Formats: sequence, C-alpha cells, structure tokens
Amino acid sequence: MTATAPRPFGRTLCAMITPFTATGALDQDAARAHAARLVAQGCDGIVLSGTTGESPTTTDAEKSALLRAVRAEVGDGMPLLSGVGGPDTAHTVRLAWEAEEAGADGLLVVAPYYSRPPQAAIEAYVLRVAESTGLPLMLYDIPGRTGVRIEPDTLLRLAGHPRVVAVKDCSYDLLGSTKVIARTSLAYYSGSEELNLPLYAVGGAGYVSTVANVAPRQMRAPLDAFDAGRTDEAARLNGLTARLVELMMASGLPGTVTAKALLDAGPVREPLQPAGRGATDGLRAAYEELLAA
Repeated sequence: MTATAPRPFGRTLCAMITPFTATGALDQDAARAHAARLVAQGCDGIVLSGTTGESPTTTDAEKSALLRAVRAEVGDGMPLLSGVGGPDTAHTVRLAWEAEEAGADGLLVVAPYYSRPPQAAIEAYVLRVAESTGLPLMLYDIPGRTGVRIEPDTLLRLAGHPRVVAVKDCSYDLLGSTKVIARTSLAYYSGSEELNLPLYAVGGAGYVSTVANVAPRQMRAPLDAFDAGRTDEAARLNGLTARLVELMMASGLPGTVTAKALLDAGPVREPLQPAGRGATDGLRAAYEELLAA
C-alpha cells in the first residue's frame, strides 16, 4: 500500500445487511443499532443496499428509509454509500437522485445485469449515472452476478470522469486490477474477502466486506498490521479469517444468508431462504474460533 493510494470512503467498509422484523418489514431500529456497532468496532464506512443488503428485494422507499435511519445514527462524519445500480438505467438514475436526497456520500453502481450489455453500453450507463447527481461513484464489478465485466480498458476510460472515483472489485482478476491501479487514481476496494490483503498489497484502498458484519475488528486487523510494516503478522492474521470467510462466502450460501445466521437481524427475503441448522452450527463454530484466536 503506497502512501499516495486514494481512499475516498475510508479503508475498511462493511457491506451492511438490511435487518427485517419477524414479519419481514424493514427494521430501522435494528439497522441503526447494527450500524453503530460497526462504527464502534472499526469500520471506516458503510455500504447500504448492496448485494448483502438484499437490494433486489427492497423497495425504493425502503432504501431511502434505511439510508436516512443509518445517517441519523452515525452522523455526518461516517461515509455512507447506497447501492443504486440495476438493469434499467432510468431507474438507476432515479435511485441515485433519491440516495443523494436521503444523505448518501457516494453511490455503489453495479454493472447492468441480466441484459449483458457490451462495454460501450456499460460506459454510457455509468456516465449517465455520474452526470445525474453530484455524488462520487464506486463502480461494482461483479461478473459472477451480473453476467458481464466492467473490463479494465473500460475502467481506464471511465476514470477520466471526476465523479468516478472507486471500484468495488469482485472480478477475480488481480492482473487487470493491478493494471488499472497503476494507470489511474481509482481507489480499488476488494469485494472478495480472500483477496483483501493481496489487493491491498498492490495498491488497493481497502475492502467492502460482508464478513465485517460479524467480525469487523478481525477483518481490519491484517490491514492494520500491513500498514505498520508487519507483513508476516498481516499474513498470519489474514489466515485466521480464512475458515469463517470460506463458510460465509464460498459454502454455496449467499453472504446475506450466512451473515444473518450469525446475527439477530431477522429473516432474509424470498427467494432467499435461511441457513439450515447444520450450516448455522458450522458458522457459529468458525466464528467463535476466530474470536478466540
């Protein structure tokens, strides 16, 4: 990590769950309490209404209400980003307006999914959103969900827009990410926990983590050690998180499901289903092992 690497939204961000009541309604009180805990335990910023926040099944009104509730809890000094991307450019622009009105500091803009647009169309989509508000954008490159990359050459072009400032990188293309980091001022945030430390080591800004919902201090610790020059310790601490990361993010269950299995945050919304007893017991054991390490 170089001293000049940009960090427009901080370094250690949580992709926050969206708590629901037992009947499935948005639980604003629980959201406020969870956000306060994340801040107290070392998160520099919070991303709302992303994949982990179940954005496909929350309404536009719920997204705004969630953002307003969390903003009221954490105050103006904590960076809050709101997920606004989707398959419909016009709807994405409306969500961007609403997020700005509700108090967001930035927008998480996922590549348009399902329709699999070519790169020129993705570029036009991002520029439409960038021109729609005064907020900075973090582009969300997650081809495993969207079916399409935001290719490195596209990112190189988009980096020329003053409000395109960051990338949440779930591309699993460390070479491509390194290329963009080296040639632009884009802040690269790992969106895949197993790559948090490797991406950071080649100039990344930090991470946007689902696992940070349940273990914010433990996810931050390797980066703290790396910044202090203790690279061996950073690797050791990173290794301690591997089992929980594997179970939460690579066990076949979505991170939303596994995070809520470890938190008192209400149900997930269909079509997602809660984790079964065996999966929850395994998650709990790995979580307690990490806390005890």
